[in-house]
Amino acid sequence: MNLRFLSGAFAASTLALAAFAWPGAATAQGASRTVVTTPQVRAELMAWAPQGVVAEPALAAAAGAGASSAAPVWVGLQIAHKPEWHTYWKNSGDSGLPTTLEWSLPPGVIAGDIDWPIPKKIPIGSLANYGYEGTVLLPVPLTITPDFKPPIGSNALQVKLKAAWLVCRLECIPEEGEFALSIPIRGSTALNGAAFEAAFKATPKPVLSYEGVRPDSTIRIDGQRLQVSVQGLPVELRGKALGFFPETPEVIETAAPYEQAWKGAVWTASVPIAAQRANGPSVMPVVLTEGGQGWRAELKVLGEWPKVAAAATVSPALEAALQANASANPAGGAPQGPSLTLLAALVGALIGGLILNLMPCVFPVLAIKVMGFTRHADNHRAHRISGLAYTAGVIVSFMALGALLLALRAAGESLGWGFQLQNPWVVATLAALFTVIGLNLAGLFEFGSFLPSSVASLQARHPVVDSFLTGVLAVAVASPCTAPFMGASLGFAVGLPAAQALAVFAAIGLGLALPYLAASFVPAVANLLPRPGPWMETFRRLMAFPMFATVVWLVWVLGQQSGIDGAGALLMLLVAGAFVLWSLTLNGRARNTFTLISIAGLVLLTLGIGRNVGKLTENSPVGVATTERWQPWAPGKVEALLAGGHPVFVDFTAAWCVTCQYNKKTTLADPAVLADLDAKKVQLLRADWTRRDPAITAALAQLGRNGVPVYVLYQSGRAPQVLSEVLSVQEVRDAVGRL
Repeated sequence: MNLRFLSGAFAASTLALAAFAWPGAATAQGASRTVVTTPQVRAELMAWAPQGVVAEPALAAAAGAGASSAAPVWVGLQIAHKPEWHTYWKNSGDSGLPTTLEWSLPPGVIAGDIDWPIPKKIPIGSLANYGYEGTVLLPVPLTITPDFKPPIGSNALQVKLKAAWLVCRLECIPEEGEFALSIPIRGSTALNGAAFEAAFKATPKPVLSYEGVRPDSTIRIDGQRLQVSVQGLPVELRGKALGFFPETPEVIETAAPYEQAWKGAVWTASVPIAAQRANGPSVMPVVLTEGGQGWRAELKVLGEWPKVAAAATVSPALEAALQANASANPAGGAPQGPSLTLLAALVGALIGGLILNLMPCVFPVLAIKVMGFTRHADNHRAHRISGLAYTAGVIVSFMALGALLLALRAAGESLGWGFQLQNPWVVATLAALFTVIGLNLAGLFEFGSFLPSSVASLQARHPVVDSFLTGVLAVAVASPCTAPFMGASLGFAVGLPAAQALAVFAAIGLGLALPYLAASFVPAVANLLPRPGPWMETFRRLMAFPMFATVVWLVWVLGQQSGIDGAGALLMLLVAGAFVLWSLTLNGRARNTFTLISIAGLVLLTLGIGRNVGKLTENSPVGVATTERWQPWAPGKVEALLAGGHPVFVDFTAAWCVTCQYNKKTTLADPAVLADLDAKKVQLLRADWTRRDPAITAALAQLGRNGVPVYVLYQSGRAPQVLSEVLSVQEVRDAVGRL
């Protein structure tokens, strides 16, 4: 049977497919449009050109003195928020990110900066952000230069926009959209005039002249406070309390109250400087607001900024987690420590690889390996050669996959262990592979019946290659899993030099192959196995069912990524592929007829519905059902819940992680565990990594991890507790009991 040779080749191609197909699977891009709707916001690209677009100087002259290339042409993104949700201003405050707009415009058209409307202060626990609720329009002016030439046959200016925004309530969800619209060149586009006029009214007016900063409007540094003094404000504001919004982020304590007063025509305020200040500008733009209007002043800073410790790049809780995981972080050890830390990582990787053999991911490969042992029950030399070749295949494949991961990360990709199964095409390829293996084991076909004799006899002539490729298959199946002790080692490895990192990956591979390697050199193991006989054919057919079960799991994983249409398309293609294999087993004229029909059907189906396999659904997050108990994880949500006085338990998971699903259905669903979590009022969050998610990858890295599952219990004022990959009821209850 040449099953393992073909399966190993398939597995090797799957590892390569992860590199070639990955960029196309990073995001799901829909057709360009003017409106993008999510459960949190409705975003619309708008335009306002009351005098049209003057494409050439000659047209401007013909239109008269009132028209020129400087005629107002405005575009903007309007965001309508659902109740309780908000997005952010140019300075987002204590957390969050400002909305970004990336324009694609024809030559001769230049986009200006966003004319940011005045924000509001949004308290969140002990923090405060600057942003927008309700409906806001972010207007951007377009400069039409004489170089602009509309395409031949077109009478419109084509505008494309890729926008990204972070929308938050207590949780935060990064979103993006692609937009496109056409602005008539000669006609007027004034439909959205009211929205733009309202945005212009909310845009801060300048207080100071553009020629420089007047000396009577300044910010003076006074110890740990800023003494603000602004002149030139409208007379009607005198005596009124004003809102204060610095455009420079990470300078003041955003949530802290500030003192303000009027001294004649001068508005003054005393504002506390942030303890972890990250910026120290010499000129500080600020916006003052009152009654829905704003005024902008660029204030010269007098004095010397107080010295501060380096600004924290992560929250205090995550900083504590980094310290707690210092053994997995080479940058955190003493100068003499890295070698010992590397040794610990290698030992952890070896033990993790050993335990990986007990993970459900590897069960399908066990069937193939057991059949190989029984086939050579009387040949000790063949056992040893097979064990060495299998070990080499496992180690080389782990190192190749590790090298690919390190190369992609070095190129700027935010990836972690198991990244290949975040690509639906890799999932579909593995499903096809295991379908072929299952049909072969079930006896539907034999490779020798339709392959050339030179290929069909390859296994007999090259048993070493056959065993090597079985090791490749084992890695292709086992790589999504993270066993105990592997998590810290993988998190440590990605920060090492390439040679040391690859040594950690090789240690994992050695651990995975070690039981088979040892068994192949121990004659007593062969003596325990039954002798070859007719029972092997029954056992072979029985082993088809683990393969088909693996296909069911992979189709379910694909459904989490590409939706029901993607899963249905894959199932249909698998059936068509099985039809092709069956037709190749026929004889005579029937074989030619059915083979032609089946292959044509497979090609037509692939062209018609194949795209659904790799088309990611727009729903986000993936695979995480929002329930009364479990909520989706999002950047900043843990900190917000901790600020509200709640401990937090985070389940970093993925649909393709079998260990994750086992823990979810057992320990995390145990009534005693849930009762303890409820008693301590622990907030439960689920971070789903089924698709690529750079925010989750970064959160895992901050915890010293690079794969899932990861389970973390947070409590304010304490370092996060990182629990075992294979959870037990008692471990979770003990951790919760210590809160």
